[in-house]
Amino acid sequence: MKPPEFMGATPAQLDEILALAKTTFPTPHYELLKGILDTFSYVMRSLQNAKTSIKRFRQMLFGASTESARNLIKGASATGEPPPTKSTPEAQGDYPAKPTSPPPRPPRVGHGRHGADKYSNSPVIEIGVSNLKSGDQCPECKVGKVYDSPPKTLVRVVGQPPLTATVYKLEHLRCRLCDATVTANLPEGASPSKYDSSCASMLAVLRYGSGVPFYRLEGLQGSLNVPLPDATQWQIVKDAVPAPAAVFDELTRQAAQGDVLHCDDTPAKVLSLIDARNKREAAGQTPKAKAINTSGIIALLPQGNKVALFFTGHAHAGTNLSNVLAQRAGELLPPLQMSDALASNFAGALATILAKCLTHGRRKFVDVMDHFPQACSHVIDVLGKIYAHDAQARDTKMSPGERLLYHQAHSAEPMRELKVWMKAQLDQHVVEPNSGLGQAIGYMLKHWEGLTLFLREEGAPLDNNICERALKRAILHRKNSMFYRTAKGARVGDIYMSLIHTCELCKVNPFEYLQTLHTHAQVVMTGAAQWLPWNYREQLTRPA
Repeated sequence: MKPPEFMGATPAQLDEILALAKTTFPTPHYELLKGILDTFSYVMRSLQNAKTSIKRFRQMLFGASTESARNLIKGASATGEPPPTKSTPEAQGDYPAKPTSPPPRPPRVGHGRHGADKYSNSPVIEIGVSNLKSGDQCPECKVGKVYDSPPKTLVRVVGQPPLTATVYKLEHLRCRLCDATVTANLPEGASPSKYDSSCASMLAVLRYGSGVPFYRLEGLQGSLNVPLPDATQWQIVKDAVPAPAAVFDELTRQAAQGDVLHCDDTPAKVLSLIDARNKREAAGQTPKAKAINTSGIIALLPQGNKVALFFTGHAHAGTNLSNVLAQRAGELLPPLQMSDALASNFAGALATILAKCLTHGRRKFVDVMDHFPQACSHVIDVLGKIYAHDAQARDTKMSPGERLLYHQAHSAEPMRELKVWMKAQLDQHVVEPNSGLGQAIGYMLKHWEGLTLFLREEGAPLDNNICERALKRAILHRKNSMFYRTAKGARVGDIYMSLIHTCELCKVNPFEYLQTLHTHAQVVMTGAAQWLPWNYREQLTRPA
């Protein structure tokens, strides 16, 4: 096929084409043409941007691949040591000597199968051998005696619809003389309401925990002959939210007392907020805010528990974190705040000790790995050692004080040498400051104090990965459902998403937990502090 002649167009020319098309094209065709031209304009601007490399543009279109050292450095050893690489003069520098024979990496544990102990919420049925017990004569040899040995375990998994239904046909008798009626009673334990409280729990876990939209659940349930319209699903979840909302408020108060708080943002869509913004702009008024985000906040509490909070709206992560910390006890010291270096993460007025994400600094070098392989390999290798030291501290269960001393003994010198090396690359004009490598080095040096806080403060984390992983739940919801219709819908989603992810951080069954809250809703709303994921079972074991 002959390739077309490549042509460019200015924004003014595109606007002129759209103006002509608007008067002649039907509305659907005009919107399609407008979308195509907007896409063309966006792609051309991205390609003209000096910061957009072919690699970054490919990631923009198809998503980023893994950033592990083994995949970044071709032919890397098990410990991530880069092979000898020829590079451009700009990427040359003095690098520490690397060991020629790194220790072998231990094999990965696990083969993908789960033992019976993993099914902790499943009923266990013990079955004995009929007509035989320990100490009886062996039925085979007729001489020896049988004795107890570890039981043979069989796990049987059964599939079922997400929501099932039972139809009760109650006998209904009527007196021919007085017209009185008598109806059979429901079985014990059966509720007269159509939807059990477990429906709200399952719908919340599927929608806000697994990202399954209500309309897809409607299609699934319909195909299984248990119809459940999407509007009904929303009504069920909304009506059951008061008890989870009370727990969410208590979790917010608990998070404010945390020692370390991670925060970050991801874009979101709320149609009612977008409509309000468009109306203000159409009226010539300045909108209150343009951006709509879902902020994720992960709080590490002193007793070891973790709290996940989500907030969707115009506010950025820094503002939402400030609102949370407004409930912090006055006698407590300022907490550690971990995030990337975006200014919106530090918008709050309350004092925090700022730690910045080392993974974001590392990613700057990952982006330019193809152009400066030797220099970037050196930086990634040094940071890999720091993470290895942190993993050692975690695996040996060091206290925060012991971890700090360990990092000071083993990580401080590699980081000091890395800083000296990076400064030398710029001071000696080995690296152009405006190049990709120069900007990566500049980012690290500019935020060095926050990136190395783990060498000075007990409990300071290396990165913001725990919050990045939490935000994947909001991203999954955005990809599948695309938007919230109203701010109230976003509020309900934030509440359930926060409780579900907090349960997973605390290794608690989210369905079981939500079911407990919905079943004991009145009690929960009067004393939410006693019904948190890490202590609610104590209330279930107490006498009535």
